[in-house]
Amino acid sequence: MEKIDRTKKRLGDLLVLDQAITEEQLKSALQEQKNLGGKIGEVLIDLGYTTDRDIARALHRQLGLEIVTLSDVEIDEKIINLVDESLLRKYSVIPFDFSKSSGNILRLAMVDPMNFTAIDDISIVSNCQIEPVVSTLREISLAIDKYYGNKETLAVVKKYTEEKKTVFEEKELTENSDILNSPIVVLANSIIEQAVRQRASDIHIEALERKIRVRYRIDGVLKEVMSFQVNMLSALITRIKIMSNMDISEKRKPQDGRISKVVDRQEFDIRVSALPTVFGEKIVMRLTPKQGVAKDKRELGFTGKEVKQFDKMLSHTHGIILVTGPTGSGKSTTLCSALTELNREEVNIVTVEDPVEANLDGVNQVNVNVKAGLTFASALRSILRQDPDIIMIGEIRDSETAQIAVKASITGHLVVSTLHTNNAASSITRLVDMGVESYLIADSVVGVIAQRLVRRLCTQCRIPYEASAEEKKLLHYDKEEKLTLYRPCGCQHCSETGYRGRIGIYEIMNISSELKEIIVENKSSEEIEQCALDHGMDTLYISATRKVIDGITSIEEMKRVIYEDD
Repeated sequence: MEKIDRTKKRLGDLLVLDQAITEEQLKSALQEQKNLGGKIGEVLIDLGYTTDRDIARALHRQLGLEIVTLSDVEIDEKIINLVDESLLRKYSVIPFDFSKSSGNILRLAMVDPMNFTAIDDISIVSNCQIEPVVSTLREISLAIDKYYGNKETLAVVKKYTEEKKTVFEEKELTENSDILNSPIVVLANSIIEQAVRQRASDIHIEALERKIRVRYRIDGVLKEVMSFQVNMLSALITRIKIMSNMDISEKRKPQDGRISKVVDRQEFDIRVSALPTVFGEKIVMRLTPKQGVAKDKRELGFTGKEVKQFDKMLSHTHGIILVTGPTGSGKSTTLCSALTELNREEVNIVTVEDPVEANLDGVNQVNVNVKAGLTFASALRSILRQDPDIIMIGEIRDSETAQIAVKASITGHLVVSTLHTNNAASSITRLVDMGVESYLIADSVVGVIAQRLVRRLCTQCRIPYEASAEEKKLLHYDKEEKLTLYRPCGCQHCSETGYRGRIGIYEIMNISSELKEIIVENKSSEEIEQCALDHGMDTLYISATRKVIDGITSIEEMKRVIYEDD
């Protein structure tokens, strides 16, 4: 193995040499590091000068080192037992394989392969020569969580049992107590950090009869990730309540709170809900990144045709745009992406939400507070006196909010909001049910988007197969033509699920002049839908079939999310 020349340049110099950053950016980062401390790579990322992937690519080019994707690697148990987890976290490294040339050369994934102190320490502990390989901090952290997370949990549980009598009296559990390194604090932080690294949207901590179960919702599906003794429940719930500013003495009523936490240099807003159950309180945490919620429409799953339809809606200066679908169907992400596109210096955007899910720079966001008398309706009345151009309503829940929203749109404002209906056409009849006059709906609504989320097939392991006659019929595909579909398999990259990530399917209904006439005539949702179909609308079902035929998702996933009447 070729040994790295220890006289090589430092990380910052290598990045400048590779033109990943400029000399001025490096000087600025070094000054920031001098003032606040930290590793130079992390400082450069925090300042927005580069990304962890750009750093990895630069090191690959400048040092000639291999880049490894750890999610594609299965690490042997023998390697896992060579080095203690605390040392790996200290240096942000993980050994993952032995070199093919020699069994005594250990391949080590590193964020900074120029960290020779880390190489020496791992070499001494493992009694192996080290061959450095480049990876990103996120990949390394996720791999450490995957292979050492359960061991860490067991160690915490053991330590908790030993210290229970002296540490975890609830009266001592205040934020100012000297318990930041206590087992229960470590466990609570670990549960959140592992959830972030595994791309979870929600964390469920549940009290069962004989154990505590922790589940993560990943790509819309719950998965059990750990469990431990039920006698830890009280301390764990209390710790999370402290973190989210809840009342730790109240155990009989539901409570809500919030946590702001930075994981791998990304800040997350965590909404926390505590609910009393038969065996104790249950905690659910919703994880939302404070930055980066808004995405490009194509990244969300919109096709070229759908992007044009959506853009046509957003081009209106006044009217209502509705996004509809069940809880967890991605409505908020779609609205955030729309607002980000509309957010310009000359436009005043105000939102009213319950609660504010993601901070949008340059947008005035209002949190509903029912106890203080700040409801959707009362907030909307105040917002209309704030000279808004665009108003976003988190959800139209009642008749009063619907009436104000319609009036606001008619008087020259663009209003975007969500509803809970099954499809685009039924959103119109829902507004009628809320007491809004049909002629006002026809005059105000410019478009409706119904959406769902389906899981993406893992491109690393999906298996092709020839569609059956029944499947072709389900997809409205010519039974005489050959059709290749894909089914999930499962690999390291997708944590053996066969799926990785989610994508939206959409039903976009632009309100044409013909649709306006039908709405004014108070026609049924079926008649509204038929008119929309006649004028080029694609249903959710059609959108889903395209994703299946294109190999993006499976037919099983389509069936799970979409139902079509015979």
